[in-house]
Amino acid sequence: MTESASGGASRDPADRGRTTIADGVVEKIAGLAAREVVGVHAMGSGTGLSRTFGAVRDRVPGGAKSSASRGVKAEVGEVQTALDLEIVVDYGVSIRDVARAVRENVISAVERMTGLEVVEVNIAVSDVKLPDEPDEEPESRLQ
Repeated sequence: MTESASGGASRDPADRGRTTIADGVVEKIAGLAAREVVGVHAMGSGTGLSRTFGAVRDRVPGGAKSSASRGVKAEVGEVQTALDLEIVVDYGVSIRDVARAVRENVISAVERMTGLEVVEVNIAVSDVKLPDEPDEEPESRLQ
């Protein structure tokens, strides 16, 4: 006995069911892709104190966001997504060039891994990391 195409048995298994992708998944992919770009010093707020509190929050169970998605906000629909990124750039780099490279890398990674169309990537540069500024607090001092 053979079932018709609408009966189910001969339908492609890949078409049976729905796949949904959480905002947090897209945020992690975008955050990691943005960090790969030369000239991006950090993601999220530019103040050292804010980054320090963020690092502590990441270690607390139930903390707001993982470090991979810090500085990224995604709105995910069924077939499209839009992203807002907040970055800190290294002093001396061309902010325009870094933003363009971040946008290209994020769009490529998100579309390749999720199949979603990225309709926009908005980038806010919140700070510039100066060469003589100390980096974030070492982890050993935060524990």
